[in-house]
Amino acid sequence: MKPEDYVEQAIEIAMVAGKKIRDIYLKGTFEKETKSDNTPVTSADIAAHNIITSALQSLTPDIPVLSEEDANIPFSTRQHWDRYWLVDPLDGTGEFIAGSGDFSVIIALVEHNRPIMGIVYVPMTEVCYYAIAGLGAYKRDERSEVRIMSHQLPQSKDPALKLAVSRRQDPKSVLKLFSHSKHCDLIVLGGAALKSCLIAEGKADCYVRIGPTGEWDTGAAQIIVEEAGGQIMDISLQPLTYNERESLENPNFIVVGSPQLEWDQILINE
Repeated sequence: MKPEDYVEQAIEIAMVAGKKIRDIYLKGTFEKETKSDNTPVTSADIAAHNIITSALQSLTPDIPVLSEEDANIPFSTRQHWDRYWLVDPLDGTGEFIAGSGDFSVIIALVEHNRPIMGIVYVPMTEVCYYAIAGLGAYKRDERSEVRIMSHQLPQSKDPALKLAVSRRQDPKSVLKLFSHSKHCDLIVLGGAALKSCLIAEGKADCYVRIGPTGEWDTGAAQIIVEEAGGQIMDISLQPLTYNERESLENPNFIVVGSPQLEWDQILINE
């Protein structure tokens, strides 16, 4: 089956999980723990994980599922996967706990180490971003669906950039990575995938992530950004890869809407 044969069912699965997260969020009563990597996990993460993995296993019994909340699958097993689901049941757990509403459900389909379909569903706005390789990127809400494209800046070594940054990140730590930071405007938003989608729909030009993330944080966002005309790369401007190492941790990365710019000149690679 082609990814377009799965996309509507996968979107529905993301929406069901998102509704559960939204219900828990609005009630304001949830359990919170700290995982071994010192990141938070809540009962909403676990509830969404259970919904998504069960539904995906029913939808495609022959396609394995790799979720952030069940990621202890050895590389000796994973390396034989030609195709698998890559899931972050709740991207932005810190934002969920803080009450900002900026969190999402992420489902990607990866084939031969590259995402070929991605879904980012936002429970609090009921907006869904999705993309399929070769078929474009889209933004859907209850009223409409539109194809989205990243903002293509004119060629320049000193572009005026709109930078997406996290509420939990010191803006100075981001601005110091740019050779002409005085020409940067900041857009503050939570959740890694949401900032990437902001670039995919042309509302921001760049997002730099310094610090640990998992492959589940970028899989869906990568295909959405790419199909919208942008790119996700590591700080050395090399493409991100999936399921090629024992570790599932991403390098520091950058999301850009205009890949044709001279990012090796715009960025200060320390």
